[in-house]
Amino acid sequence: MTTMAPHTDAASAAPFVEKTPLERYVAPEKPSLVGVTRAQLAALLGAVGVPEAQRKMRVQQLWHWIYFRGFTEFDQMTSLSKELRATLAENFTLARPEVVAEQISVDGTRKWLLRLPGEVQDKGIGERPHEVECVYIPDTERGTLCVSSQVGCTLTCSFCHTGTQRFVRNLTADEIVGQVMVARDRLGDWPGGTRPSDGVIPTGDRCVTNVVMMGMGEPLYNLDAVRDALLIVADGEGLTISKRRITLSTSGVVPNIERAGAEIGCMLAVSLHAVRDELRNELVPLNRKYPIAQLLEACRNYPGVSNAKRITFEYVMLKGINDSIEDAKSLVRLLKGIPAKINLIPFNPWPGSKYECSDWEQIEKFSQVVFDAGYASPVRTPRGRDILAACGQLKSATEKLSARERMALRAMAMTD
Repeated sequence: MTTMAPHTDAASAAPFVEKTPLERYVAPEKPSLVGVTRAQLAALLGAVGVPEAQRKMRVQQLWHWIYFRGFTEFDQMTSLSKELRATLAENFTLARPEVVAEQISVDGTRKWLLRLPGEVQDKGIGERPHEVECVYIPDTERGTLCVSSQVGCTLTCSFCHTGTQRFVRNLTADEIVGQVMVARDRLGDWPGGTRPSDGVIPTGDRCVTNVVMMGMGEPLYNLDAVRDALLIVADGEGLTISKRRITLSTSGVVPNIERAGAEIGCMLAVSLHAVRDELRNELVPLNRKYPIAQLLEACRNYPGVSNAKRITFEYVMLKGINDSIEDAKSLVRLLKGIPAKINLIPFNPWPGSKYECSDWEQIEKFSQVVFDAGYASPVRTPRGRDILAACGQLKSATEKLSARERMALRAMAMTD
C-alpha cells in the first residue's frame, strides 16, 4: 500500500488564520420576503401601512402562500385584497436565487449553480455576480438537500476542494432558505407540482425530506443567518422539515457549538477526520485554534445530545494518512462517552489534490473496528462524483467557462 507521510513543517504548526471576506452584502433594491422571520415580516408589513391589528393574520396568510404553496407572485395570493397585493408587489419580491446551470449525475444526484439576487460584484474576478452551489441527493425513500452557507469558505481544509476557494462573504438567511425553495421549485415539490421524469426521485409525498448544512462554507461562522434560515425551514406551518431531519455540519467552531444546539436544536455533525492534533492541524487547520480535546468537550455538552440524538462524526478515509487500524482504535477511545455514530467517507479525488482514497479493503477493516466497539459506522456511498457534487467537491467548473458557455448553460437551465 502506498503511504503518504503527513507534513510536519512549520506551516502545520502555525496559528490558524481565518480568511477575511472579500465583499460585503448589499441588499437588492426591492427585498424578497423569502427568508425573513415572522417578526421581520410583521415589521415589513407595518412599514408599508398594514394596520397593527391585521399584521398577525397577514403574516399567517403570507407564510402559507410562500412556504406551504411555494407561490412566486403576489397576484396568486387570493386571500389577500387586490390593494394589498399591489402594495406588496410594489415594495417586495418573492425572488429566489437564479438557476444558472443544472447538472444531473448518472446516479440521480442534481447540482445547481445558483446566482444570488444581489448585484454585488466580486472585485477579485471582475464583474460577476455571486454564485453558490446546492446539491440534491435522492434515494427511493428520502431526498437530501445539501445547502451552502457562504460564498466560498472561511476555512482551508487541505482535502476539501471547496476550501481552495476564496471567502467572498456570508450568505443571508433569505439566500439560505432560497436554496431550499429553488430545489422544491425544480423538483415540483409543492402541492400540485410535477416531478421530474429523469433521475431517481423518492416515492413518498415529498422530494426534499432532509436538509444538511454541508455545502460551501462553515455554517458556524455564519450562525445568526443559518439559525434564522433553519428555523424557517423547520417551521411546522410552512416547509415543515423536522429538526431531526436537519443536520448542521461544522469543522469545529467550538464557541458556537452550544449556541447552535440551544438556538436551533437540529442534529450536529462534526468533521473530525483525524485522531491526533498534529495530523488534524494539517487536514483541518481550524484545529490549531480549537484542538481535538476542546472540540470533543463541546460535543459532550451539546444541548439535547443523547442516544436518541447522536452526534455524527465525519471521517474522510485518506490512504496511508488516517486509515490505520490503530487510528480506528484511537477514534473509538476518543469518542468514549459521547452518543455518536461515525460516517466513514471515501475520499473523492479532485484535480490537484495530494491525497488518495483508502483501499476498500482497508475501509472495511477500519469500519469493523468501529462497529465492534458498539458504534454505527456506515460507509457513505460516494454520490455525484461525475459532476463534482460529492463531499468536499463544491467548486464549480463553471468558474472557468467563457461568457458564451455560461449563457448556454443558463439557457438550458431556464428551459428544462
